[in-house]
Amino acid sequence: MAMSESPEISGSSTATVIGTSRSESDLNHFAPRRRAVNNAVDAGTRVVERNNSGNGETVDARDRMESANFSRENVNENPTNSDTRFTYRPSVPAHWRIKESPLSSDNIFQQSHAGLFNLCVVVLVAVNSRLIIENLMKYGWLIRSGFWFSSRSLRDWPLFMCCLSLPIFPIAAFVVEKLLQQNQISERTLILLHILISTLAVLYPVVVILRCDSAFLSGIALMLFACIVWLKLVSYAHTNSDMRSVAKSTEKGSEGCMYNVSFRSLAYFMAAPTLCYQTSYPRTASIRKNWVVRQFIKLIIFTGLMGFIIEQYINPIVQNSQHPLKANFLYAIERILKLSVPNTYVWLCMFYSFFHLWLNILAELLRFGDREFYKDWWNAKTVEEPVHKWMVRHIYLPCLRNGIPKGVAVLIAFLVSAIFHELCIAVPCHLFKLWAFFGIMFQVLATYSFSVHEYSKVKINNDHLTTNIRH
Repeated sequence: MAMSESPEISGSSTATVIGTSRSESDLNHFAPRRRAVNNAVDAGTRVVERNNSGNGETVDARDRMESANFSRENVNENPTNSDTRFTYRPSVPAHWRIKESPLSSDNIFQQSHAGLFNLCVVVLVAVNSRLIIENLMKYGWLIRSGFWFSSRSLRDWPLFMCCLSLPIFPIAAFVVEKLLQQNQISERTLILLHILISTLAVLYPVVVILRCDSAFLSGIALMLFACIVWLKLVSYAHTNSDMRSVAKSTEKGSEGCMYNVSFRSLAYFMAAPTLCYQTSYPRTASIRKNWVVRQFIKLIIFTGLMGFIIEQYINPIVQNSQHPLKANFLYAIERILKLSVPNTYVWLCMFYSFFHLWLNILAELLRFGDREFYKDWWNAKTVEEPVHKWMVRHIYLPCLRNGIPKGVAVLIAFLVSAIFHELCIAVPCHLFKLWAFFGIMFQVLATYSFSVHEYSKVKINNDHLTTNIRH
């Protein structure tokens, strides 16, 4: 039985392999490999020793390199008993550098948690599935047959006609812009007409909803559409005004200063999933039809899930509850906490269905490239981080440019948001209690700073916009 020496940890020039009762063919098979490994180990050891700064890591450099070389050689081979015997040697140190545990405070945010996330999803699905089954066994199927469509829905045809007539206001905005370009009206007249058009775009649906005994879903859909039209009209008028100012500030006769009002760009803007107007947008190369079908199926599933939660959980709790002011305090708290979980699920389904699925479907059909419809609000540390681009572009930053203090600019931005939240809730419900308004305005107390962008960055963005217009 041939025995070989164990390798010295101090780093000698020879490295032999321990084995027992090997045949001559096995030794011949591993001889060239051992010589290659010895050369690589010696070279690596010399490099480490030459660059060593006294950290003690040269002790096991040869063994680590030898183990790594054997591992690389055996990756694409069918391992035999002798192969695995020579690959992982007991003399190679298993602990050779300082490491933290995966869940330690210094290491937990430097790695992926996909496995834990999947486990939480599985647990969440299992727990809620049990609750759904328990609810169905206890109360039965509570969803009404006319939840989505009923005979009352036929009475909402005025709202449908109002929705179809809203595109008249963007056309009117284009006409007044064209009149100004042809010097047929003044700048002041243009501003007054834009204010009139945008105001009527909101008041017209409000009057229609209040005069009709419409369903809540129909009313809120019309109000959301009307608010979107208003926001787009404001962006269209504000952006055109700014581009006119840039064109006037440049030298006369320059080719890049030509200002043109295009109906095609307005039509694409009104259909595109954005509230910020510009003459051109980043576009994708093609439409992924199979992807659109998959997203549309998800949209149907999550919309149905919202209806199931509302009818099976929220409505029965509300109907079987006393008025909060007529019951004792603990009963009101219990009802609120019982409604909080299904309300959270409905809100999350709504957010995912509209801001992710629907807007991505629309963007894909229109080949709209910028798909950042929302930011990671779940990681936001302050109120201002997930704010929408429209609010920053057309309210907050213009207030700062005109010398309005930052605190007042915050108040104005939240005031506009609160008004439109109240419109979208109070008008369809025919109930003006200002709950949504005060709920939004209360957030002003949570922050005294609204620094979304530094003013120096705004100047860079303005210079970049000027350069794009010129070219």
